[in-house]
Amino acid sequence: MTSRDAILRRLRAVKPPYADEPPPAEYLPVVPLDASDRAALIDRFVTKAEALSSVVHRCASEEQARATVLDIISPDDRVLCWDFVHIPLPGLAEALDRAGIAIAPPDDASVRVGITGADAALAATGSLVIASGAGKPRRTSLLPLVHVAVARAEQILPHMEAWIAEMRARGDNAFTDPSSIVIVSGPSRTADIAMELILGMHGPGALHIVLIESEKQQ
Repeated sequence: MTSRDAILRRLRAVKPPYADEPPPAEYLPVVPLDASDRAALIDRFVTKAEALSSVVHRCASEEQARATVLDIISPDDRVLCWDFVHIPLPGLAEALDRAGIAIAPPDDASVRVGITGADAALAATGSLVIASGAGKPRRTSLLPLVHVAVARAEQILPHMEAWIAEMRARGDNAFTDPSSIVIVSGPSRTADIAMELILGMHGPGALHIVLIESEKQQ
C-alpha cells in the first residue's frame, strides 16, 4: 500500500461530523419577514438589491423581459449564456437569434455580457443564489463585465434561512449536486485600497436583474 492509499483509507474511515444530529425543525431567520405577503417581499427584494448597486428591471410580461435583455446587450453581437433550460424566460433563445446575437464559448474573456438564471432571490438582503453545474457554467456570471440574471417573482424567498430549509426538504443532494453555490449581492466590489469602494474589481462591475412579475406561460 502506498502512502497515498494509506492516507485516503484513513480519511474515508473518519466519521462524518454531526452525522447523528438531525437538522433543526425550524430555522430562525436573522431578518424575520412575512412569507405570505408576496407584494411586500418583491418590493423588499428590489429595494435591497438596488441599495447594493444592482439594476433591477421589473417586467410585467415575458415579452417585456426579452426586450429588456436585448436592450442591455445592445450593441454587442456575442454573449456568454447558460443553457436556456436553466433561464426562466421562454423564447429568449429565439429572441437572441433574431437579433443576430451569438452564444460565445464559456471561456471567452472578450465577451462583455453574461446571461444566467437564478436559483433563488432573497428578499432580506437583495441577493441572488447562483448554483453552477451542468449547463450553468460558473464563468458566465464571473467573467464578463456585465452580469444579466433573469429571475421570476415566485423565486423570491424571505431570507437565507428559508432557502436553506427549502434545500433541506429537497434532500442532501440539493447541496452536493452543484459544483458551487454563490450568493451574489450586487456587482463585484472591494474597498481594500484606502477604504475606497471600487466596483468590478474581481468580477462584473454591473449586475442587471431582470425580474419577471407575470405568471409563467405554459
